[in-house]
Amino acid sequence: MPTISVDKAALFKELGQEYTTEEFDELCFEFGIELDEDTTNSDRPIVDGKQEPPQLKIEVPANRYDLLCFEGIALSLNIFLGRKPLPEYKLAELSNGELQSIIVKEDTTKIRPYVSGAILRNVKFDQARYESFISLQDKLHQNLARQRTLVSIGTHDLDAVQGPFTYEALPPKDIKFVPLNQTQEMDGEELMTFYEKHQQLGKYLHIIRDSPVYPVIYDSNRTVCSLPPIINGDRSKISLNTTNVLIEITALDKTKLEIVNRMMVTMFSQYTAEPFTIEPVKIVSDHNNQTRITPDIAPRATQAEVSYINQCCGLNLTPVEICNLLRKMAYHAKPTTNAPNLINLEIPPTRADILHQCDIMEDVAIAHGFNALPRSFPSKSGTIAQPLPINKLSDIVRVEAAMAGWSEVLPLILCSHDENFSWLNRKDDGNTAVKLANPKTMEFQVVRTSLLPGLLKTIRENKSHSVPMKIFEVSDVAFKDLSLERKSRNERHFAAAWYGKTSGFEVVHGLLDRVLAMLKSAFITGEEGLENSAVGDSQYYIKELDDPTYFPGHSASIHLRIGGRDHVVGAFGILHPTVLEKYELRYPVSTLEINIEAFL
Repeated sequence: MPTISVDKAALFKELGQEYTTEEFDELCFEFGIELDEDTTNSDRPIVDGKQEPPQLKIEVPANRYDLLCFEGIALSLNIFLGRKPLPEYKLAELSNGELQSIIVKEDTTKIRPYVSGAILRNVKFDQARYESFISLQDKLHQNLARQRTLVSIGTHDLDAVQGPFTYEALPPKDIKFVPLNQTQEMDGEELMTFYEKHQQLGKYLHIIRDSPVYPVIYDSNRTVCSLPPIINGDRSKISLNTTNVLIEITALDKTKLEIVNRMMVTMFSQYTAEPFTIEPVKIVSDHNNQTRITPDIAPRATQAEVSYINQCCGLNLTPVEICNLLRKMAYHAKPTTNAPNLINLEIPPTRADILHQCDIMEDVAIAHGFNALPRSFPSKSGTIAQPLPINKLSDIVRVEAAMAGWSEVLPLILCSHDENFSWLNRKDDGNTAVKLANPKTMEFQVVRTSLLPGLLKTIRENKSHSVPMKIFEVSDVAFKDLSLERKSRNERHFAAAWYGKTSGFEVVHGLLDRVLAMLKSAFITGEEGLENSAVGDSQYYIKELDDPTYFPGHSASIHLRIGGRDHVVGAFGILHPTVLEKYELRYPVSTLEINIEAFL
């Protein structure tokens, strides 16, 4: 959970009340956050010859991006306490009707395809507000933006540059500008060399360094505003004297792009001349017909069930009472006139964490008070989870293998490329394994596509123990899948390995038969058995397998027949001597691996 430090005196002034440490700790608990430390009585650092004022260090949930700064915490607590009304965020209407625009070039699709923007007009900064503005950017970069890999934020003094702006992707040598707080002009390659040992920026260079083109944002005079996600240009740096702030955000993920934009503008639009007013920016993207106005700060309309909320919380609240509680959590809520079991809600743009009515139910419980919930909770509530079907099936297989005398192991899901492929005599076609872009060590290069490397490494590290050794694992492997948004998919496998002075082939075969019998899959043999198998039954058979992982003539593929169709679900056999040599094993090893998702 992120920890946010806020000035104690400033926060209490904003809340309109002085609290003791115990009283504020209780308030934090009631709101669903946690006071980690009050530094009033601690040794505080000396800043500019003065001791740092007392700080409150507050832990906030990782998904509450609206609480990552002083402004968000103060506003949310004031709404919770009923001291302030819900803010009405709105987009400014320009008198001349012309918006600032960012024109997106097609080559940006090669490196960082999405961009968004907004303007805060007539902002009044002081030192505390300025530091909070910079701190929120850093918190979002570290948290939601995953160290700037998914999203990066650039903030600029709008009066120092001239729109319209262009977002382009150019070769490093073609990008020349003076970086922030520097005096010397550099091109993209020189900048990478200059900052490679920089304590803060050096860790971000890898994001674009090896790309043939770098993203860059220019103003209408070809002045570089920023080289995302690394650094801004010195020409447009903001200061305490800045009054008009241009926020530009580039990203690989469109959803996170818009969340970050909304967080920045909603938190600091309260300091504009007209509070909570944001000037939008037009994103012109002719190459893909996705021209749009950003940010989108319209509240999200949804509904929640009164019966669901009451059942989960063990309460008996009326729709009006629930709406009153939700207003304390910054929702616009009112009962539905024609459906008494439903509540109409407007989720504010600050609450990106609300994804389901269970999140709304949680906020009702917070506003009602955790300590005020019935003592029978949760035994009579609807919040007791049921296992997912795949997890329930995994537990069944796990118990069955353990009862057969096999020991479960839990290796790491990451392994080296060689362990996953060449050590098993398998070839990497480039389209199977999910590879880490910047692995810290050679041991963690890919997400495993098989459970065998983990089992064999476990045997290797424990080969001094007595034999035979019988181990198994039920866990996920991962494969590339470009058809999915996340570009990969998980698959639940069951694998077992026998290590001993004999091959153990018949033991592994017996485990396979036992597990599949427990899964209600009958073994069928011969052509006659295949022809007479019932269409609705789950049955399996095995065929000789020619696989370089296994000793020739000593392996078989496992075929599952469901609904008259055959599926290859796994394989078992005696490992090839070269595989044993790679894993430094001197006795034979027989292994089994099947995809148990096929049995759901």
